[in-house]
Amino acid sequence: MSPSLDILGGITAEQFLAEYWQKKPLLVRNALPEIANLLEPSDVMELALDENISARLIKQKDKDPNQWSVKSSPLIKADFQKMPKLWTLLIQAVDHYSFDLAELWKKFPFIPQWRRDDIMVSYAPKGGSVGKHFDFYDVFLVQGYGHRRWQLGQMCDAETAFVAGQPLKLLPEMEVNFDEVLAPGDLLYVPPGLSHYGVAEDDCLTYSFGFRMPNVAEMMDRVSDKFADDQLLKNPLTDIIRDKISPIGQISQAELEYLKAELLAQLQNPTVLEDALMSLMSESKYPENIPEAEAMGTGDLEEALDLGYSLILEPASRLLYTEDENEFLFWANGEGICISDVFAPILKQIADGNPVLLDEKLYDPDILEDVVNLLNESILMLLPAADSE
Repeated sequence: MSPSLDILGGITAEQFLAEYWQKKPLLVRNALPEIANLLEPSDVMELALDENISARLIKQKDKDPNQWSVKSSPLIKADFQKMPKLWTLLIQAVDHYSFDLAELWKKFPFIPQWRRDDIMVSYAPKGGSVGKHFDFYDVFLVQGYGHRRWQLGQMCDAETAFVAGQPLKLLPEMEVNFDEVLAPGDLLYVPPGLSHYGVAEDDCLTYSFGFRMPNVAEMMDRVSDKFADDQLLKNPLTDIIRDKISPIGQISQAELEYLKAELLAQLQNPTVLEDALMSLMSESKYPENIPEAEAMGTGDLEEALDLGYSLILEPASRLLYTEDENEFLFWANGEGICISDVFAPILKQIADGNPVLLDEKLYDPDILEDVVNLLNESILMLLPAADSE
């Protein structure tokens, strides 16, 4: 049994997963006090004007708050002129721009990295919201600045009706079963499908730590892509069932079963399926946020040994692995990567969120070459060791 976790209100990860995960909400007061004031409203407003940021500006009309508008990035200063009383600014993947925020993923060690979506920040003045809605993913709502009132209601699904004629998927009504105001550091876990409605009590920032599962359509698309890249699979099948004459307009049941069997046989290829799924899961959600690395060679890296640097995962990149009988296979940003066997255990540590000190222990030609390649591809990055502690 793992130890109790402050972020879960003193219960264990096992208890949370058994009783709450994808089942019911959990409110924890002062669960993440270190998030308080990491960013302020002015920081978020400045970020919103960055041409590379993914943001949405949501407004409600003064004369009719039930009428909404949405402007997506890129946003400019003019978008914030003549503002209505009620509005909200949403910025995706703010963890890609703040190491302090990215570090807070480590507060959720009971959910694997491949389930992470991003950390979104929501800024709203008093009264601002994004309306009554629900999500198909798990989210931990953490208050970082100011106060927000949260109401939770009924469970929803794909058949739930939305308000017609609006740019957001808004619920026409909500059966309120929960009504609490969150202060800085407070956390509210909301499972998929649970309707919720957050309204700013004052100038406030709320962080959404999102965890998302893939859908079947995405997985099938990726498997299809892998099949499309296989030249052998582009060859026509052998017609081995032409043993009797049938009407020219008919596909016989035997013929149909043969075609299905050939397709299913390929779908059961474990190597293709694993590669397809791992490439999908390791894709960066916001590849445009991956910075262009400054090219370096092994000589440059040797000079950096013992200068106090740590190797960490670039926040906008993804690095995942599988393990089978102590053999590690790695995927990063949607592609399988090849590394030396001696570097694999070290790269596993980094994928698991642990910084690795760049010192003489890594002085191995194969390791240095692997590290340089991953740095040049912006999968890994160097960080002063003092900042990674």
